[in-house]
Amino acid sequence: MTPEDIAKLPYRPCVGVMLANEAGELFVGQRIDSEVPAWQMPQGGIDEGETPREAALRELWEETGVTADMVTIEAETRKWVTYDLPHHIVPRIWKGRFRGQRQKWVLARFHGHDGQVNIQTDHPEFSEWRWLPADAVVDQIVPFKRAVYEQVLECFRGKL
Repeated sequence: MTPEDIAKLPYRPCVGVMLANEAGELFVGQRIDSEVPAWQMPQGGIDEGETPREAALRELWEETGVTADMVTIEAETRKWVTYDLPHHIVPRIWKGRFRGQRQKWVLARFHGHDGQVNIQTDHPEFSEWRWLPADAVVDQIVPFKRAVYEQVLECFRGKL
């Protein structure tokens, strides 16, 4: 695919979940399909008929085992946040149909305990996970997504 071809592609509608524990630390998981450090927060596509909030709670459960009754949604980004995939990745992800993602993010406060987090799900996305202070998150994120995380952290900073 040429850069011109990629520029014509749409963004995939998606949600992201910033999961914060009671101490204000944030959940990050190491992508299971990456051989290099590629930490991220739970995220995924919005199914037809789903609201972003419904999709966020579903993705959180699918990727971490954390159910809706263990969290309180404290905030949601007003605007959609977009990012482009690196060009060499576009043909391999989502069958080359999207140039990147258009994301709505929610801040979810986790009221459970660490033993309730289970990344060994039916379709695991993460090989390991940890809590990080907010100011340490961006440096751990795969480089092409760092600007998204900076925007979302800025949006939610007052609630962390």
